[in-house]
Amino acid sequence: MNETNLLKERESLPRRKNIRLKGYDYSNANWYFVTICAHSKKKLFGNVIKTKVRLNTIGKIIDETWKEIPLHYQNAELDYYVIMPNHFHGILILNELKHRTGEACLAPTLGNIIGSFKSASSKRIHKAHVESLSIIWQRNYYEHIIRNEKDLYNIRKYIELNPLKWELDENYVP
Repeated sequence: MNETNLLKERESLPRRKNIRLKGYDYSNANWYFVTICAHSKKKLFGNVIKTKVRLNTIGKIIDETWKEIPLHYQNAELDYYVIMPNHFHGILILNELKHRTGEACLAPTLGNIIGSFKSASSKRIHKAHVESLSIIWQRNYYEHIIRNEKDLYNIRKYIELNPLKWELDENYVP
């Protein structure tokens, strides 16, 4: 395909709306709520049985990979999270990065951390030969900057109750 045809094809693709807060520095110390969906919202990670999430092998790999984020990012902490059959909700805390003397270190952005998580979990899933899936995750993710204690409380409750409300969830697929 020549360059002109590639440009025409690219222009015909739907434009993705930027959901990031304009002008906000996502390396700022803050609390973030993220939702990441499976590619095409397929039920890849397990099932909800009697309001309890039962993770399959893919779900367990995702769980392990999420828990390892603080090992790779010294300023990252994890709070509530839940892995649903076709999506993931979690609260990620980015603290001030403590620079060590003599080291040049850029604070990782929320996008860097989420991208790394998606990449690492996908590689592990493919290495485990769980299923012949070429794509695990949807291209983007949803994020929300947690602004106060009430916001944090409501998001924690939402995460906690998500399995109970699975059949009412916007990401529910029978």
